[in-house]
Amino acid sequence: MIDITSFEAMAKLRLTEDERGWAEKIFADLETRFGALAEIDTEGVEPLVSVLDMENVFREDIASQLVPREELLARAHETYDGYFEVPKTLD
Repeated sequence: MIDITSFEAMAKLRLTEDERGWAEKIFADLETRFGALAEIDTEGVEPLVSVLDMENVFREDIASQLVPREELLARAHETYDGYFEVPKTLD
């Protein structure tokens, strides 16, 4: 059986007893369904990377300078040592 309280702690949730019971039923059902997959013999089966038959279609990464740094920094509210300075968001 799955311990819902550990999931609550990881997700930083506070579930009611009703919600906890509902979640336990859902997780138990998922565990049963995924458990059936573990019984499938996959010996010799090559892993599938993508279901699409295509290769990398990304363009080549070529460095270019579209707007001079000085022009970008001139529009900044505050700068520090050649970079944008923004308010601290994390302690």
